[in-house]
Amino acid sequence: MKLATVAIAGRVTWGLVEADLFYDVGVALREFYADLKAAISAGLAGVAEARIGAAATPLTELTWLPVLPNPDKILCIGLNYEMHRQETGRTVVDNPTVFTRFANSQTGHLAPIIRPKVSTELDYEGELAVIIGKSGRYISRDDAMSHVAGYSCYNDGSIRDFQRHTHQFAPGKNFPETGAFGPWMMTPDELGDLSDLSIQTRLNGQVVQEARFSQMIFDIPRQIEYCSSFTRLEPGDVIVSGTPGGVGAKRTPPLWMKPGDIVEVEVENLAVLRNPIVDEVR
Repeated sequence: MKLATVAIAGRVTWGLVEADLFYDVGVALREFYADLKAAISAGLAGVAEARIGAAATPLTELTWLPVLPNPDKILCIGLNYEMHRQETGRTVVDNPTVFTRFANSQTGHLAPIIRPKVSTELDYEGELAVIIGKSGRYISRDDAMSHVAGYSCYNDGSIRDFQRHTHQFAPGKNFPETGAFGPWMMTPDELGDLSDLSIQTRLNGQVVQEARFSQMIFDIPRQIEYCSSFTRLEPGDVIVSGTPGGVGAKRTPPLWMKPGDIVEVEVENLAVLRNPIVDEVR
């Protein structure tokens, strides 16, 4: 299944995406689930069946919102591809580097990523988002994938000068409307084995990042195992699993995203997340 959160004529809902249509399952199941996160918490029970009779809307007639606008936790994994680790000059570590994003820093597919007025150093980071479907603490590596509800594309847009202000990444990772998430999540049964699928980031059509998930330093089971060692993972939590090498900050000269640019993150067999860049207006 492909599931998304959208707005139709200003009304926020969620549902299934099939071909060029969105099926408004959120209305059909409103007595049971307040939103997509609630449906994930219930194991998506009844969601596939609710497509029958659900109102269909062409994808061109809706507004894409972040797949999950209201996750309790967004845990981002840093420095998780060897090329990216090398270009940043960081040392090899035994455990994943983890930082947090706030839910209100996100934006949806086709919506603008906002370059804030306080910086011109807006950078791209194409990543795979892992959506947790079952709660757990101290989840073992062997059991980790049973806790996954689905996958999506993520652009962990970063304000690099603010990221350098402290030893913590958070200031550069939480500007409003810099974290693009979408267009939909795909359940594991539909995506299949992701271990050797590819991810690619394009800026104005030019490939700027490319890798396979098999090149991760810490794979998805290890990320889940580690994150659940310090916090309870809950349905709807998101693990943003790391970006490949090729970030704009480490190029000569640096390659910053600017108004008028189009940035795309493509995960093989899943989706293309596309966003224009605009300046903050205040």
